Amino acid sequence: MKLEVRVPALSDSVASGTLLPWRKQVGEAVARDETLVDLETDKVILEIPAPASGTLVELRQPEGAVVKADEVVAVIETGEAIVVPGPAEKPVQPATPAVAVPTVAAAPAPAMPLPSAPPAGPATLGASRREPMSRLRSRVAERLVAAQHTAAMLTTFNEVNMQPVNELRQRFKADFEVKHGVKLGYMSFFVRAVCQALQQFPVVNAAIDGTDIVWQGDADIGIAISSPRGLVVPILRRAQTLSSAEIEAAIADFARRAREAKLTLEELSGGTFSITNGGVFGSLLSTPILNPPQSAILGMHTIQERPVAENGQVVIRPMMYLALTYDHRLIDGRDAVQFLVAVKAALEAPDALLPAV
Repeated sequence: MKLEVRVPALSDSVASGTLLPWRKQVGEAVARDETLVDLETDKVILEIPAPASGTLVELRQPEGAVVKADEVVAVIETGEAIVVPGPAEKPVQPATPAVAVPTVAAAPAPAMPLPSAPPAGPATLGASRREPMSRLRSRVAERLVAAQHTAAMLTTFNEVNMQPVNELRQRFKADFEVKHGVKLGYMSFFVRAVCQALQQFPVVNAAIDGTDIVWQGDADIGIAISSPRGLVVPILRRAQTLSSAEIEAAIADFARRAREAKLTLEELSGGTFSITNGGVFGSLLSTPILNPPQSAILGMHTIQERPVAENGQVVIRPMMYLALTYDHRLIDGRDAVQFLVAVKAALEAPDALLPAV
């Protein structure tokens, strides 16, 4: 019996996807639920599995084809003694190769291939090449340009003394990891500080929809993560209800599955506010760009020891610059500045951010 392999259902925000290299070829045996091909969408990579065990007898769509939900991409024959089409009957592969999937897991972006032997003369960066942008990269570029064109973006800055957070982490990190099985990082402090500040300034969590203002009931916090495919922003749903351990565990899971391209469309959809941490790459100061339709994004930066005035004395403290980019069409400067001051105040008195270890 012949069974059709179809593209799985996609979300409302994703109309189509691009087929990556086929993992199985015509004539090969396949097992039920074995992945036949990966589908790259604007947000995630989805696996298209075999609906049953049998033999792959036809590829309806080649690598690089753009397909929609429920479209037939291949045919499987179940049973034995299957006749496989000869080479002339196989579909013609396109001349232009599709985008290769990066295999580097730990690095934020794949490195350029190095030449097999050092070239004569000055060192070079590698051979020149051209490749099409991935769907994710194209979509990110489109959204960033749209944000620049549609929002009245403004950024306000402050700095926070991270010594109280550092001392709290040093005091509890060992017990925290033993009890919860996850490390006590910085992100849980920032997420909880943001949630507290959003309670005080709900307009920062709101969004513009046409001529209406949408006031959000929950703090669904997007956490920007650099993956081999590019920037992704999975969502911490109802972050105001999560404990520090739940936040750290969720972010660690997001990071792992972002490297493996295992995040789902649902996990990348929605969000009312975002946090991005350029500090992990050494950024001292930057102006983050909004993630539409959200109205604000918090930028974290590297922690650097600097001389500061404290009680009339010059002391050395681990300081971090914070940046809040906001849509001035909705958020007044007073609310943006006071929101960032509230985040700073929470981080400099962090005992309430870690109520139970």
